[in-house]
Amino acid sequence: MAVQRIVSPIDGSIVAERETVSEAARTATVERAAAAQRDWRAVPLAERAAMVEGAVGWCCGHVDELAVELTVQMGRPVAHTPFEITRGFQERARHMAGIAPDALADAAAPPKDGFTRFIRREPVGVVLVVAPWNYPYLTSVNTIVPALLAGNSVVLKHATQTLLCAERYADAFRAAGLPDGVFQAIHATHDDIARLIDDPRVGFVAFTGSVEAGHAIQRAARERFVGTGLELGGKDPSYVRADCDLEFAIAENVDGAFFNAGQSCCGIERIYVSDAVYDAFVEGFVELTRSYVLADPRDDTTTIGPMVNVAAAEFVRGQIADAVAAGARVLVGEADFDASAPGTPYLAPTVLVDVDHSMKVMREESFGPVIGIQRVRSDDEAIALMNDSDYGLTAAIWSRDSDAALALGDRIETGTVFLNRCDYLDPALAWTGVKDTGLGASLSPLGFLSVTRPKSFHLRHPPT
Repeated sequence: MAVQRIVSPIDGSIVAERETVSEAARTATVERAAAAQRDWRAVPLAERAAMVEGAVGWCCGHVDELAVELTVQMGRPVAHTPFEITRGFQERARHMAGIAPDALADAAAPPKDGFTRFIRREPVGVVLVVAPWNYPYLTSVNTIVPALLAGNSVVLKHATQTLLCAERYADAFRAAGLPDGVFQAIHATHDDIARLIDDPRVGFVAFTGSVEAGHAIQRAARERFVGTGLELGGKDPSYVRADCDLEFAIAENVDGAFFNAGQSCCGIERIYVSDAVYDAFVEGFVELTRSYVLADPRDDTTTIGPMVNVAAAEFVRGQIADAVAAGARVLVGEADFDASAPGTPYLAPTVLVDVDHSMKVMREESFGPVIGIQRVRSDDEAIALMNDSDYGLTAAIWSRDSDAALALGDRIETGTVFLNRCDYLDPALAWTGVKDTGLGASLSPLGFLSVTRPKSFHLRHPPT
């Protein structure tokens, strides 16, 4: 066993510490999950949905304390953290519960005299969810709720930085009356997770995190025929066309780049702007960025807090230094914000121009509050640059021409195409990516496919 500690990026204090699961406790967790699942799958879907709703209601009813707790754990301003629960988490959970009856219904084959034929979706058993710290409720709900609705049991392992969120999930489901063992939260090491993946009772593994860690998950799963869903890196692009609503595009791109200190898998990480509006866009972008308040995220007036830790902030500072050495100019940066200081997690929102794809900041995932803005002279140039990436989660286009945007969207290598919005996940649509962004899809009716397996029924009627 090991000890995991939450070190708050706000002031370096230890928020909580927990011992990781022992080998015996890990084995017992899976045994309980497998035993509970056998009964849970027989519970009518409407009752499962009612318990999910009860857990959602508990979280919404405790949102104030959950929000402060989340802010202290990972540094997002307390002015923003409640909305992770009351908007995204709630919206996704309730949407999936609403579509579950149709998504999980038997699929009838065409009529055939003398036969009844259909496909039924059965639960895979125990679903292991390995969740990240940046949006600890939003990312995990994508799999936890569909898995439970489909009749699976769930074991959740949260990132060390937000391990208290796993415990709050357990509190919520306990309050909702979920049977013992159907949902369990554990604190575990990487080796523990590898051993869980190797357990034949685990039927699906959902992981959100880095590309490197995603490869580790795949290696752990390679000896078994077990499904994996991987949401990994991103370097999401934005293209501002000359025919856009410029003021709107500026505001949305600034928010898309710097919300949550840029620590969003689908946040804007690079912007390409038509030559015709480039100067005006940059001017407005810089002005709005300078209005941010970088300070203690527990203060209601703070609009951008620290990054999750010093190492993450120093990584982004390294990207900025590399870009400047290669010819980029800093229009907004650490000199503009008193709280920003090297050697701390507090990093100013940074705007770079004169950038190109020879620079790491335009090609490597930053996952922090830095944005490079590059001038382009045609749609073709913009699309080529947007596709010049190892990642493909989302891409945003800003234009008044919906037909043109749709045509451009067909050419972008990405999981989601946005027009006149960014950094959002619609639960009615499949959440997926291409290239090194990952594998599989969550949410929408497709989100039930990975946590179920098809079983065909081919029934011949007895002779009459």
